[in-house]
Parts: sequence; C-alpha cells; structure tokens
Amino acid sequence: MSIFRGSQQMIVRSKVTRTIPLTLRWMGWLWLVDLFIFTLFRVITVILFKPADIPLISLWPSFWLGFRFDVKWISILLSPLCLLTFYYKFSPFYSNINRKMWAVYLVASTFFVLFFFGADIGNFSYNHTRINASALNFAEDPLISMEMLWQSYPMFWILAALGGSVYLIWKVFDKTFCLAQKKQTELETIYRRRWYLGAMVFLAWGIYGIFSVSHLEWEDAFRLNDNFKSYVALNPLENFFTTLQFRKPADGREKAREYYPEVAGFLQLDSLTRQDYAYSRMAMPDSWALESKPNIVLVICESFSMYKSSMSGNPLNTTPYFKSLCDSGLFFDRCFSPTFGTARGVFAILTGTPDVQLSEFSSRDPAAVVQRTIINDFRDYDKFYFLGGNSDFNNFRGLVENVHDIHIYQEGDYSAPAINVWGISDKRLFLAADKVLTRQASPFFAIIQTADNHRPYTIPQEDSDFEKKIVSEDTLTKYGFESQEEYQSFRYTDYCFSKFIRKAKTEPWFNNTIFVFLGDHGLEGNSSAEYPASWNSGRLTDEHIPLLFYAPSLITPQIRHEVVSQIDVLPTLAGMVDISYRNTTLGRDLLHSPGKMDAAFIIHHDEGNIGIVTDQYYFVKNLRISKRELYPLSPTDPPLTPHARDSIEDRLSTLTSAIYETSKYLLVHNKR
Repeated sequence: MSIFRGSQQMIVRSKVTRTIPLTLRWMGWLWLVDLFIFTLFRVITVILFKPADIPLISLWPSFWLGFRFDVKWISILLSPLCLLTFYYKFSPFYSNINRKMWAVYLVASTFFVLFFFGADIGNFSYNHTRINASALNFAEDPLISMEMLWQSYPMFWILAALGGSVYLIWKVFDKTFCLAQKKQTELETIYRRRWYLGAMVFLAWGIYGIFSVSHLEWEDAFRLNDNFKSYVALNPLENFFTTLQFRKPADGREKAREYYPEVAGFLQLDSLTRQDYAYSRMAMPDSWALESKPNIVLVICESFSMYKSSMSGNPLNTTPYFKSLCDSGLFFDRCFSPTFGTARGVFAILTGTPDVQLSEFSSRDPAAVVQRTIINDFRDYDKFYFLGGNSDFNNFRGLVENVHDIHIYQEGDYSAPAINVWGISDKRLFLAADKVLTRQASPFFAIIQTADNHRPYTIPQEDSDFEKKIVSEDTLTKYGFESQEEYQSFRYTDYCFSKFIRKAKTEPWFNNTIFVFLGDHGLEGNSSAEYPASWNSGRLTDEHIPLLFYAPSLITPQIRHEVVSQIDVLPTLAGMVDISYRNTTLGRDLLHSPGKMDAAFIIHHDEGNIGIVTDQYYFVKNLRISKRELYPLSPTDPPLTPHARDSIEDRLSTLTSAIYETSKYLLVHNKR
C-alpha cells in the first residue's frame, strides 16, 4: 500500500512539474546562473582584497546579506522576462524572433552586470571601496578618463576578457534554453498563468528582501560595523544606484544654525558676528606682517602622502631634497586634507570649505562651484594658474575662475609635448611657470598643480639624470608602496621640486617669494613603520599630507606639530602679508589665532564616515549607523576611563557634526 501511495505522489509531482511553462523553466536556469556569477564575484573580492586581520569565518554574515542583495538584483534583471511572457506571444519559445529578442536583452544585461563588476574591481584596487555614484564625476570627462585608463591599465585585455565572458555566459544561457525546451510535453502546451503569478510574487519578494518581513535596504550592509564586511555584502549595482541620491547638495540652513554656537567657538568669532549668525570676519594686518608684498607660489602636489616621504622618517628616503626645504622653512608635519581626491582637495584649499557632497565633486556642481576665495584679497597681485593637462577635467577651470582676472596656463600653452593623459611633465610645468613668473613686474600669486605622481606614473626619457633605485617588493610593501612604478614616481616628484627651486633661486623674484607646498590628498597604505597603528585602522594615511611655507629670506625655519588642515592655508598666507582680508569660511590663520583648538575635519564619503583629528585623538562616526570610534594618536598615552572616553567622544562628536553641517551650508551660500 505504501509503495502504491508513493507511486501516486510521484505521478502527481511529475504532472505538476510538467505543467510549469517553458519560459519559467528557463528563467529558473537563468536565476541559478546569475546567482553563480554574483557569488563568484563576491568570492573574487574576498580573495583579492580581504584584510589580513579579518578571519574568513567572520564574513559569513556578509555573504548571507550579499545573497539577499544579489537575489534583489537578479529579480530586477529577470522581471521583464517574467512580466512580458505572462502573455504567451512574448515568450522566447513562441517564435525564433522572440528568442533572438530575448537573447539581445540577456546579452545586454549580462554586459551591464559584468561591466559594473569589472569597474568595481578596478575601483576597489585603487580606492578600497565599492564603486558608487562618484564614478559619474569621471564619466563627465569621458575622453580624458578613458585615456587615463588606457594608459594606466591593460584595457585591451580587460575589454577582451569582458567580451569573452559575455560570450561564454551567453552560450551557457543558450544551453539552458535547449535544456528547458527538451522538457516539453503535451501537457506543457497548456499555458498555466498561475505559475506566472507565483513567479511574480517570488520576484517581488526578492526585490523587497527575500527571507525577511522587513524591506532590504542599502544601509543594512553598514550595520555590520566594518567597512570591508559591508562592501562584501553590497554588490556594485546596489551601491552605485543607491548613492545616486547623494549627488544633490542640500541647503543645510537649519542644521547650520543649530550648530552655530559650536562653530562660532571653534572659529573664535566675536559677539557682534554671532548676533547675525554670520561666519564673515575681517582680518587686519598685524605689525609682524611682511610689508614687502611678497610673491606667492602655491604648489598643490598630487598624491603627496606624508608617510611615504622622508619627512616621516620613512627609511626609503624618497624626498631628501624636499626634506631639506622643510628643514629650512616653516613645516607642519600634521596637516590633513578634509577628504581623498584631487578635485575635492583643490576645492578645500581655494575655498576654505571641505567638500562634503557625498557623490559629486563640488567643482562639478553649478550650485557649489561659485565660491568666494581669499586669493581675491591679494588685490594688487597678478594671478596665475598652471596645470600640465586640461583644466576642463573635474572642472578645475570653473573652480579657479573664482579668482578674478586669473591667467590660466594649460596643455596647449606650453612648448613641451605631453607625456601622458595629464599633459606635460611636472619638471616642464615648473620650468614653464618659472619663465612666465620671471617676466612679471608686479607681485604675483601663482598656483601650480602637479600631476606626475599618479597613474600611469610616466617618467620622461629626457630626464636621464634622474636616477632610479630598485628596491625589493617586500621592502616596498613594508614602507607603503604598491609597486616599483609608484615608488619611482614619488621620487621623481622630489626631483622636480629640486629642479624648480634651484631654477627659482637664480631669479630676481626668489628672495621676496613665499613658496607653499602641500598635498592634494594622501594615499591609503601601510604606515606602520612610521606611525602608530591607529593611523592605519582609522585610514588617516588617506589625508595626511606635508605642509611647507618656504621663504628663506622671509620666514624663520620651524617645525610645527599641531594638527592643521588644508582649509587653513589661505588664511595663514594672507596673515603673513600686509593686507586686510575677509574670511567667510572654516579656515583659520594658523600663526595668529591664539587659544585656537588644533583640529582638522575629515570625511570618507563612500563609507559615510565623518570625523575630526585633534592633537591627541582621531574621532570618527558614521552618518548612516550608530557607530563611533576614538583612536589615540600617541601609543604612549594612558588608557582612558569609560567616563573620560565618553566625555571626549561626546564633545568631538558635536564638533564633527557642527563642521559637517556648516560645510553643507557654506557649499551653497559662500558666494563670491
């Protein structure tokens, strides 16, 4: 009897299975293939980028959450097939034309997915984050961006691999089509729409959040409280399309007013200014200001990371000449950029406001690019901007044109040929700037923006006197370098500085000139040989940069150890010179602000982390989840009691939010 009952169940089950429409059978195969692709990509991410201190077993929650995100996007990609073939005449099994049309859709969607996966791996290798809507900043300069990629990476083979992968996966899809077609019987000629309703419910559940009654949201990944674990959970499609919402600036007026007392104290605003909720303050020249109207040469140095340099004590001694300048100038060894990225760094330097827009460069945003800058208070100065490449990239032109009557020199204005996508070499850029500045009869304010210390790391053959030093890969890794090319390029930067300053010393304007050198940003990497572990765990290496004011005839040499920021550079320069100026943003005069709090604001846009560095601590919290950390910057400080720790965190948390919200407000209200 039991055998008979079992046979009946098998027959019923067989009949039920055979009534599943062919399209849904095929869609089931496609669902499994897509799930394999998404999972394989996540495994590759772990293999390539997993930090050594994260146990593999601890990534299980990331994989489970990642499975749910993958189901969401697979459901989105397969929904058109399910919805349209609810009407049998749209089924790929209805006609050969339909089959070809759905083949085109599947090939296009597969290319779309694999393109994002490939771009994400490239982004992860450089920025250590999932690809997000910030990538659109570079899509706005497609020709320059593609040229940079072509010169920096083996794009032919990457594209060939992408095309081959798409073809291979299509063959898999075609094979599954044939497998589904072979299952056809007479019963399957009856089109069972109830199966489609069930499939639609399943796909809707997948999009909503499978195996959960709550909606699956992007923020869920960050509740894992670890950046890498969160990125393993997220797939690039989820991260990219969710962060599109962050590409519009907010007015921020209400929040800025709420935090105004905190910011007013930080900026040391007087009571009259505070009554109007204003940030503008006039600064008059002090008795020690230089009356000689010194020239200003502001050099913004590409990827000039402090821990990679000789000034940090790095045994590779990559910048011996620049260190000699630091020993002869006013050098700040704890300067920080507010964020990572050249466009954001240049924006902070020139405007005095951290670029806190989460997914768009403010230099690209018409609502934010028009800013007031202290450079315009150097009224009797001629203004110059020198860039080896194209100033339209990242809209540097729009940003520097906030400076009145500025003369822009860029690729095409020099006799030297371009060596790569970034234009002429830094050495040629410096020498060209020197030639222009030597012709000036009036005081000048010149901005020189370098680019060679960036992929594709080109060193011109003409610079045969530059001596390359070969170091073992283990030694490079130990002291913070990813490759021989990066190491040589960093050393070449020092070579270019030496060529520039040695040439400038022969010019009549040298003795009455203040040279300012600072990085546009740092680079993440291993700084354990030079700094405490907190610098790596807190990713301070991304923003830690040298800041040097060099003028042997005008400035007494000194090494300063207080924490300072990029946004402080222009107020400090203006305070050195016999001019009055109006400061409307968050930058402060580092030399003439007695009693100020030493601090620098930092934001990591992709993770949503905001924080502040002080002389003793780095505090960081997340905009999306309830997570905050306090990193001591000195390993010798005694441990804090829980009460003391909470007190410090609360105070720094308030200041961090105050600067963040005020910066959002100033981005759209600090107009020239």
